[in-house]
Amino acid sequence: MTIHSLPARTDAPARTEPDQPARRGGGRRLLRERAGRTHHAGPLAYVLLAVMAVLSIFPLYWTMVAASTDNTRVSQTPPPFLPGPNLFGNLARAWDEAAMGKAMINSTIVAGVIALSTVFFATLAGFAFAKLRFKGRNILLMLVIGTMMVPPQLGVVPLFMMMSELGWSQQLPAVIFPTLVSAVGVFFMRQYLSEALPDELVEAGRVDGAHSLRIFWSIVLPVARPAMAVLFMITFVHAWNDFFWPFVVLDMSNPTVPVALTQLSAGYVRDQSLIMAGALLGTLPLLAMFIVFGRQIVSGIMAGAVKG
Repeated sequence: MTIHSLPARTDAPARTEPDQPARRGGGRRLLRERAGRTHHAGPLAYVLLAVMAVLSIFPLYWTMVAASTDNTRVSQTPPPFLPGPNLFGNLARAWDEAAMGKAMINSTIVAGVIALSTVFFATLAGFAFAKLRFKGRNILLMLVIGTMMVPPQLGVVPLFMMMSELGWSQQLPAVIFPTLVSAVGVFFMRQYLSEALPDELVEAGRVDGAHSLRIFWSIVLPVARPAMAVLFMITFVHAWNDFFWPFVVLDMSNPTVPVALTQLSAGYVRDQSLIMAGALLGTLPLLAMFIVFGRQIVSGIMAGAVKG
């Protein structure tokens, strides 16, 4: 009996196992090439950006226009859209009548201390809620978040009584101490550190014998720097523009900038150009700070995003 061998099939699929590493390498190279390409925006994107820029700048421009004219011209219809000749005169009047020099010093102290303390304590608490394990952590976090739901106006009367008992009425500590840390800042830093700080870095610090404060100082702070810059900027602007609580606890002899601006609106006839000049004076320090530190803040945000 003769056994004939079957011819080999030529249509069988070729084995691809040896080619898998090459394919993976080619896929990585393709991804790197695509990631390195520059994506050009279309005309619609530039139009939208231009519209948003105009809408964002127009309020500041209108404030400058109103501050450079007189009250009669501002009240006309249509209002002026070009700057007038009275800008520096109105700025000088607002500076003198509202005691803007002292108000700016007070606002700088208040906003600076509140921003620094909020950044420090919020980062410390955010690290504890994000990476430390202790009993009642989730309950405490929910209590902190729950305080964001309580309107601040409900605590004005007891807080004012407390400041009076401490002898801080009409003084800057009455504005600073109730806002040394915010629940929003704690939640913000907790969310950032949960994603940006790897558990391996914390564990490596534990293995090296570092305690929690040492880990916070040497590991957490460098990682959290971009978020700290953003939180500092937001908190500083909010504290600078805060009006309600400083208006309650301070008087015109020791005001912040928003409280001092109320002096310009006193009287039967309000001088709108003078009020706008005072508002422009109160805005200039914030603009100067953003011009000086804006690039560092944006670069820090981008660095944090790339690391994440």
